[in-house]
Amino acid sequence: MIRITAMLVATPVFGAPSFPIRARILLGLLLTLLIYPSLPPIPEIDPLSAEGILVGVRQVIIGLAMGFIWHMVFGALVIAGQSIAMSMGLGFASSLDPQNGVQVPVVSQYFLIFATLVFLAMDAHLVLIRILAESFELLPVVVEAWPQNLFVTLALWGSHMFVGALLMALPAMAAVLLVNLAFGVVTRAAPQLNIFAVGFPVTILAGFILMLLSMPAMLPILSELFSRAFETMQQMML
Repeated sequence: MIRITAMLVATPVFGAPSFPIRARILLGLLLTLLIYPSLPPIPEIDPLSAEGILVGVRQVIIGLAMGFIWHMVFGALVIAGQSIAMSMGLGFASSLDPQNGVQVPVVSQYFLIFATLVFLAMDAHLVLIRILAESFELLPVVVEAWPQNLFVTLALWGSHMFVGALLMALPAMAAVLLVNLAFGVVTRAAPQLNIFAVGFPVTILAGFILMLLSMPAMLPILSELFSRAFETMQQMML
């Protein structure tokens, strides 16, 4: 239950501040009751002994690491939204992110809602629970069980986060850059034109249109990030 609850706390959807704590504890208890009968025999360990505390700390680290992988997947969407918002002039428009409890641009908030719906529509939460159940076979609840490549895998996974954010934000950012270059040419041709009165509304409108046009291309990138997150979780337990 310690590993399962730690993973639920760190996973974006289940660990969001809007998700009730009591519901999270009950969900962890329910998953424990469902997974426990299918596990191999677990040795009896006194939870108050030094060995029991060591095993408990390791279960917490393993569960948090599994959830942190998904936290970085949703972090890629926040980075992509921030990049697009800054390029289109909406960097000052922020709202409270219910996932992390911090202020993020509205574009990032839109991407997070989109990713949450895709996460649930693809039944990724069910696959996540299945991999969590398989982790007890690869990393049983014993003192000797410890993933050798845990921290290295997490560090390498950070590069995939930035690559995914760049791939999702690049089409809209490049198109908005062309719009800004066009306004630069117009300003040189007609210096009396008030670029601040005309440029910002047009740039924001063009940014929204380009985001709408680039949404179909974001779905395969997001699906690839989800698939790599599952693969990273499995590699981490080897």
